[in-house]
Amino acid sequence: MSSPDGPVGAERSLGQLVATATGEMSALVHDEIALAKAQLRQDVKRGAIGGGAFAAAGAVLIFSLPMLSFALAYGIRTWSGWNLAVCFLLSFAANVLVAGLLALIGVVFAKKAKKGKGPQKVAASAKETAAVLGNVKPHPRAVGPTGAVDVRIGETGATVARSSS
Repeated sequence: MSSPDGPVGAERSLGQLVATATGEMSALVHDEIALAKAQLRQDVKRGAIGGGAFAAAGAVLIFSLPMLSFALAYGIRTWSGWNLAVCFLLSFAANVLVAGLLALIGVVFAKKAKKGKGPQKVAASAKETAAVLGNVKPHPRAVGPTGAVDVRIGETGATVARSSS
């Protein structure tokens, strides 16, 4: 298996190691920012849907009441023969019911948007990354009698002698 800067186990300079680490940190930060944007975009979309449902509820209640109320009231009177005032009250109740259903939809979507944990997830992920990076310490290297550095590679315990020069 080879890394971007050469095969594993090949000697790399400190500059190459720092450049690789810097590139990986930069990519990690960019990915964290992209994740935050995606999660915030989703929360904003849910909030917009909830707000749109509230606006639709208001529009239905205001703009449809006159026409719908007259049509419904006269339809009820024709069907049942009841007093016209009772028919108008029933048509108003029907309009309020429709507006209530739309408002309920708006509440559901608003709660979903409020429960969205996008920023909290991103902050937790960034803290976790910082904690992991804060605990990273260089491994001590034993110096052998010949002045070579004893380096353990992987879990197999393979030892590689490297010159300290």
